This record gives sequence, structure tokens and C-alpha cells, in this order.
Amino acid sequence: MAETTNTAAISATTAPPAPEAQTSRRNEKVGLVVSTKMQKTIVVEIEIRKAHPKYKRVMKSNKKFYAHDELNSARVGDVVRIREARPLSKLKRWSLEEIVRRSSLSQLDEKKPVTEAK
Repeated sequence: MAETTNTAAISATTAPPAPEAQTSRRNEKVGLVVSTKMQKTIVVEIEIRKAHPKYKRVMKSNKKFYAHDELNSARVGDVVRIREARPLSKLKRWSLEEIVRRSSLSQLDEKKPVTEAK
């Protein structure tokens, strides 16, 4: 009987404060679009720079990610930001977040008139 405490007062004081800004825990990567040949899918190549464990020399390696592009807005050569998502297909686990920088090549293709070869 002597060990009875007020648990309501304790739980109210130990409750965590409400987060002011909700931040996403999903990974984001910035890379270059290398292919847009599929519908609603882009292939983004990420360059990874990492020091060698033994020799300490900085080494470059590339990795390709398949990302979902709902509006087919990205073009080859664009720099884009992709965000981790639920699995959408066998290879797609990323979605296009934003286009950071448009490629100068894609702007030339839009202005160039289409001519048919005979």
C-alpha cells in the first residue's frame, strides 16, 4: 500500500513533446537521368565517391536506380532528386521528387522541328 504512486502525473510529464516539423525518414539521392525509354520510368545514375578502406584513395563508382516518373517530365541529361518509395515493380523502389536542373540537350530537342526523311 505504501508503494502506490500517481501514474497519471508521471506519464503526463514523461510524454515526448510533439514534433514541430515532420521530416521524412526516406532516403533521397541526386543523380543524372540516363534513360527515359520506359513509360513512367526513368533510370537515374548516381556517382558514389568513397575512400578505399586500405589505401585511402577516393574512388568513384556508379549505381543505377529505377525511379517512377508519373508525368514523364524528366529528359535524358537532367539532374533529378529521387526519394525512396514502396516497391512499385521488380526494380522500381524510388520516385521522382523534383528536377533540379534541366539538360541543355533536352531544350534543343524541343525547339528542333521534326523533319521526315524520304
